Amino acid sequence: MRFHDSRAERPRQDSAVALLVLVVLVALLAPGSARAQELEPRAYSPAPVGTNFLIASWSYQSGEILFDPSLPFSDVEARINGVVGGYGRSFSLAGRSATAAIAVPYAWGPIDGNVAEQYTKIWRSGLGDPRLRFTVNLLGGPALSPREFAARKPVTTLGASLVVVVPTGQYSNEKLINIGSNRWAFKPEVGLSHPIGRWTLEAAAGVWLFADNTAAYPGEVERSQDPLASFQAHVGYTVRPGLWLAADATFYTGGRTYADGVAGNTRQENSRAGLTASVPFARTHSIKVTVSTGVSARVASRFDSFGLAYQYVWFD
Repeated sequence: MRFHDSRAERPRQDSAVALLVLVVLVALLAPGSARAQELEPRAYSPAPVGTNFLIASWSYQSGEILFDPSLPFSDVEARINGVVGGYGRSFSLAGRSATAAIAVPYAWGPIDGNVAEQYTKIWRSGLGDPRLRFTVNLLGGPALSPREFAARKPVTTLGASLVVVVPTGQYSNEKLINIGSNRWAFKPEVGLSHPIGRWTLEAAAGVWLFADNTAAYPGEVERSQDPLASFQAHVGYTVRPGLWLAADATFYTGGRTYADGVAGNTRQENSRAGLTASVPFARTHSIKVTVSTGVSARVASRFDSFGLAYQYVWFD
């Protein structure tokens, strides 16, 4: 008589589920001021309860990067490197699949441009503002164990998320440009994902809400900003479990800034487009590659971006 050893099957089950879960790369913040301009495919793909995500990423952005549209800085040319370390975990919330994640960025690089019509070149480096993200699937994403998740068929999912940016990054009110923002920011968002065979259609709409920076350059200026609406669309194709490609587009509008109550000509109407690819290896590991570029910009946001992200997945 042969006895069935379920413990021997657990590693094989975990590996199989991990390949399915590797379509989910927790949407973490890019370093620096480009955070409101991210392209985030698969942000609302569900994961089984007890999934842990460990993420490390590097990005390079070059061009007319928007730090603060209210600053007296023109003809900006920046070349910013950034790294992010993050952790996420999925769990059950009222019977629905939910995920909580945290990311901490570090950025460095040269920035040059004209300040009051005088050419200036500076270097900045330091920790950015940490980002917290909470996501819950409202429709089509029930809380499932890894075994149940592996047997499910992809269905349409509707999710909601909240991003919180914590103002603890490098900041000085004596500097015109900083890595940190010295203000809280919040982004509620809803997202829809609809599978059609190997294809996945996604759309998301959210809005950035900003607290005031009460100690802005050149010392005690109060800077505020209107809400910034953000819209994303993605068309993805799954080659095999864990290996997928996506074409991405985003548009954001609003976000006019004020200095001591005086409005600037800083309303944004900017769009970006890009490509994303996720490649699994060793079953519980994956690499994500991202490229994007500015398509149109009312206010300085004409920059190119390239990124690499490593993700490791394990289960409780």
